[in-house]
Amino acid sequence: MNAAFDLNDPQLRDRAIRAALGSAPFDVLIEGGVVANMVTGELRPADVGLVGPFIASVHAPRARSDTAQRVAAHGKIVAPGFIDTHLHIESSMVTPRRYAETVVPQGTTTICWDPHEVANVLGLEGVRWAVEASRNLPLRILVLAPSSVPSAPGIETAGASFGEDEMREMLSWSEVAGVAEVMDMRGVLDRSPRMSGIVQAGLESGKLVCGHARDLSGGKLTAFAVAGIESDHEMVSGADLLEKVRAGFDIELRGAHDAVLPGAVEVLNSLPIMPATLTICTDDVFPDDLVVAGGMCDVLRRLVRYGLDPVQALRAATFNAARRIGRRDLGLVAPGRRADIVLLDDLESFFADTVFVSGEMVANRNRLVVELPPETASLPTGTMRLSPLSPTDFELDAPGVENGMARFRTAHTPRFTRWGEAELVVRDGIALLPDDGLLMAVIHRHGMVSQKPGLGVLQGWGDWRCAIATTVAHDSHNLCVFGRDIADMALAANTLIEAGGGMAVVAQGRVLTVLPLPVCGLVAESATVDVAANLRELRAAIGDRVDWAQPFTIIKAIIGASLACNPGPHVTDLGLTDGGTGEIFGSGLIAE
Repeated sequence: MNAAFDLNDPQLRDRAIRAALGSAPFDVLIEGGVVANMVTGELRPADVGLVGPFIASVHAPRARSDTAQRVAAHGKIVAPGFIDTHLHIESSMVTPRRYAETVVPQGTTTICWDPHEVANVLGLEGVRWAVEASRNLPLRILVLAPSSVPSAPGIETAGASFGEDEMREMLSWSEVAGVAEVMDMRGVLDRSPRMSGIVQAGLESGKLVCGHARDLSGGKLTAFAVAGIESDHEMVSGADLLEKVRAGFDIELRGAHDAVLPGAVEVLNSLPIMPATLTICTDDVFPDDLVVAGGMCDVLRRLVRYGLDPVQALRAATFNAARRIGRRDLGLVAPGRRADIVLLDDLESFFADTVFVSGEMVANRNRLVVELPPETASLPTGTMRLSPLSPTDFELDAPGVENGMARFRTAHTPRFTRWGEAELVVRDGIALLPDDGLLMAVIHRHGMVSQKPGLGVLQGWGDWRCAIATTVAHDSHNLCVFGRDIADMALAANTLIEAGGGMAVVAQGRVLTVLPLPVCGLVAESATVDVAANLRELRAAIGDRVDWAQPFTIIKAIIGASLACNPGPHVTDLGLTDGGTGEIFGSGLIAE
């Protein structure tokens, strides 16, 4: 791979200058294409000459023929490589090596990876692994320093805890590009010493300081910006997007919440100019979606389908993104820039015919044409530090009530949770679930505290005829189990303890399917297509046994059910909690 070339090497630059002047040949000449100029918005016929990792010339068609290699681009759009400004590779359930193998042929050449999932499991060791695993790949991976370990301190227990010292340590590494999304919004606004120190370390480093401003508006949003937070990807509506654009945030418009995109496009199209602060990100993409629909190419495709001008969409994914991440060498097909180039079939499908990274052809017609190096870092496994669980661990105690009725707080409605109440029958001191209730258990799996499950009752989750266990559970990634039958819940939990993590579905005492994710309990070493097939099998097993009527997938609801940094009720290893207030309610029993 030529990705390690330094554009400031004087001999390389001398050779590129000679080629630009016509006194030396190009290494590669891309002929007959239509160059998408991300500064002017023009689509104009031009040939592009490359020297090593340099774009040495963009000139009139057929003006030059002196080159070592010709690449025909007739009818293709010659565009910069896509830049994904915010994502978690772990959400695709594969290693960085496998992720690169999948997304580079789709046209993505640079990503900003927040490895806070592995960091919540393994702390600094996990971030070091992320840096090592990102080396020598055909995908440029800018690793960010996780700020949210845990994401909701005080109301959940992760596998590590980062403060100012850990942040300064990570920011001292040359490979780390900045502070990853700051999710502890309450800590920032309350000026907690921990979050103030983390943000201050980022500001003093001169690197990126990225944000997570879910449901912030008005004075709270203003204060979040004043605190030094630069970006946000947590838009929930077009109006939310507009407020954040006006507040000066760099926008990482994500494809993970498709329902938000039509309203976002409507707002963007209503503005006098397209914001230069608009970038695009994937955030979280499951492996089956990544294989079938794609990553950045899919987000671009949907935005255009919803009415965004394709050149403006492409600009957001390239030039705007390069400026956001401080990489002037990227995001533009122009002389002197790095030759990260994608030949697109068109600006509707955004299908990448050919992909160059630093001047080297790395993919053609949806497959890599370079050999991937072996895994450069040993894979961190053995992170399920748990003893087997029994059905009694999942009993919902009602202290003070032997037989009768007891009122419990509940977490009502998946994802956008709200508080509810239910009156439960109690027999022999154990509360029974209501007909519309589901039990959620969160078991700390990192060996830091007791493995006694935190329990809570969910409502509005449909009719369940199975138990589901997962160690993919934002953001502390403890072992989460959902179900109504405590024996099935124990079997699902123990299945994952034995597998080293992942997801499992159990019904009537039988394991229906398991998705093993032994690396940190989050990812597999297998090829993305194989992990995708396994996930599809798991989705099918769930679909047969859960009546689901939400506008988002049940998998998204499951892995986000313990996301305690967001406002409203969430179950963590400490029980029912409220991320907006920091309150902990244990099992939710309301004392009379």
